Amino acid sequence: MTRIRTLAAGAIGLAVIAATAAPASAIRYGEDDAGEHPNVGLMIAYVEDESGVLQPSWRCSGTMMDPDTYLTAGHCTFGADAVAIWFADDLQGDERPDIFDLDAADATGTPYSHPEYDDAAFYLHDVGVVELDEPVAFDSYGQLPEQGYWDDQLATKKKDRDSFDVVGYGLQRSLPDNGTAQLTEAEWIKLQATVDLIRDDRMFGEQGAGNSVTLTNNANTGGTCSGDSGGPTFIEDSNVVAGVTSYGVNSTCTGIGGSYRIDQPDDLAWLSQFIG
Repeated sequence: MTRIRTLAAGAIGLAVIAATAAPASAIRYGEDDAGEHPNVGLMIAYVEDESGVLQPSWRCSGTMMDPDTYLTAGHCTFGADAVAIWFADDLQGDERPDIFDLDAADATGTPYSHPEYDDAAFYLHDVGVVELDEPVAFDSYGQLPEQGYWDDQLATKKKDRDSFDVVGYGLQRSLPDNGTAQLTEAEWIKLQATVDLIRDDRMFGEQGAGNSVTLTNNANTGGTCSGDSGGPTFIEDSNVVAGVTSYGVNSTCTGIGGSYRIDQPDDLAWLSQFIG
């Protein structure tokens, strides 16, 4: 069961629920998180079927911002009726829990997308939250960026810019197959990669300008892939979530990755209603 959407011309949504497995030796997109980001979790979105039964439908990543608020992408929360969240670094192997058992999850909650979110133009307001039914305690939580953080970075010489840690539970590799996306190595593990800022987003024309930034995504730096949607773009070595993983530009998860900016006034104002 997959949810790989062509969200716009050339852009591939990074939300997925399952995929065809392949040998783990070919992992390319980062390294084990090894407990560095315990507040980053795997989200399973549930949708009610015609009989009113909640069915697991897609997976994303995200960050706990306080004991009862989980930050993710708007296209991850949009259309979901309920959410289950898991926080372990490794959700597979002999001790793997039943990830699709809503009642067994580390946390459950109600999803909300930005009030102006439009699935046909996801890139304009691609931020969402899950308000947990019960709080979950961590030693530290994600922090919101200062307003205009990315503008300052884009105005800074490349050699003086910050680097960024992207974290998520997405695919480790995606290979093209006869023009379609054949997804592989969908291990349920938390990975991280350190990436660099390339430029402001130019994929969606004037309408989408200024809402996202593009980050490196190659064999040297690693990067994001399907299932990483909503995961944090941390300012390196900090808990500041400057953006959330939003999109990729091709089915092979190479080239660049798009991170939705949450340093914009409307996003910060909306998020402040939940985070505190």
